[in-house]
Amino acid sequence: MTQERSLPNWEELYQEQEVESMPWFNPNLDPDIEKSLTKLNFTTGNVLDIGTGPGTQAIILAERGFQVTATDLSETAIQKAAAKVQGRGLNINWQQDDILNSKLQGEFDLIIDRGCFHVFPPESRQTYVNVVYSLLKPQGYLLLKCFCYLETREGGPYRFTPEDIGEIFSSKLQIVSLEETVYFGNIAPHPLALFSVMQKS
Repeated sequence: MTQERSLPNWEELYQEQEVESMPWFNPNLDPDIEKSLTKLNFTTGNVLDIGTGPGTQAIILAERGFQVTATDLSETAIQKAAAKVQGRGLNINWQQDDILNSKLQGEFDLIIDRGCFHVFPPESRQTYVNVVYSLLKPQGYLLLKCFCYLETREGGPYRFTPEDIGEIFSSKLQIVSLEETVYFGNIAPHPLALFSVMQKS
């Protein structure tokens, strides 16, 4: 949806708040990600977690044996997440990074975005698509969760219809599946979301 959204300064937010209090905090692996890993038979590989925030998804995936790169615009978010698992020997490369002007190198089997894309205004979305495309290996997958057009509460990220997702991504990625779901976190009732699995050909 095109209504302009006012969003926080992410660095200030992570400096001022405990991550466990944030609306999107989920100590468990997102059920939609879990289901997709099973369906796609993903049990190993290089994973990029964009907008890792509290780092919970990256940590769980690393515990399962994935090689994880976890990035966030906020340096404080990265520092807090890395501190939680210091000394545990998990295979996580924590990096402060702006996905719209990314410094990342290499290609990934799987990219997870559980709340980064939907904060970008319309003029930045194609840049995001191009960067994600460049970071995916051939046949690699993007798992994208974003706010759904059916979510009516005030504030928060941009909303999208299934048609929006198709228009934005289909020039670069094949949409394998797209379904309505919710954001599992600290907000009740859970915000309405879209979850899409896309593949690079």
